[in-house]
Amino acid sequence: MRFANPAGERNKDPILNVLKRVLSKTLPNLRLLEISSGVGLHAPYFAKEFPNITFQPSEFDTTLFGSIEAYRQGVENVRSPIFIDVSKPCQEWENDANINQQNSANHFDYMLNINMLHISPIACALGLFHNSSVLLKTGGLLITYGPYAVNGMLTPESNVQFNRSLRQRNPEWGIRDTSELREMAMQKGISLLEVIDLPANNKCIIWKKE
Repeated sequence: MRFANPAGERNKDPILNVLKRVLSKTLPNLRLLEISSGVGLHAPYFAKEFPNITFQPSEFDTTLFGSIEAYRQGVENVRSPIFIDVSKPCQEWENDANINQQNSANHFDYMLNINMLHISPIACALGLFHNSSVLLKTGGLLITYGPYAVNGMLTPESNVQFNRSLRQRNPEWGIRDTSELREMAMQKGISLLEVIDLPANNKCIIWKKE
């Protein structure tokens, strides 16, 4: 059964417009690993626009696998979801697709992560950059989406209030600052290429494995 995702329905087209600009539509046999696929709405929607890219959804919460499967029905270039705990280094991963450091280093052209960084512990951000540095090919892109502070400034007031509510729910959560993330990424050989403003006070950030 598909689970509803109203926010995902609103943001799928703005994110797709960014992907159309940064992902190849012509190179054959490309691979994209989605970290934290949620209910599974995004990958099939994007995959229809990129028949040359195989999308691999993943999720920590295995209760969402049924919804991810339901969304991907009829879309041939989206694979079945696999379990990934991105806070762990990929040499420790065990999943049905056998994606780990030993079998998948320098394997993916792209990685995608939507609305995870602010509702997960900082270990997930550290793990995302570490694992991207292993799994992406040289020159591969990591695309992240969500609300961000920029150089210590969080705007508008609605994001300030949202951040406060996140931290009240879980002190390990909270909207991340682009400067903090850039430092984490640089330590793993990942550079920040572009920050793109999108509707609803969210941003897409494009990162590249050097």
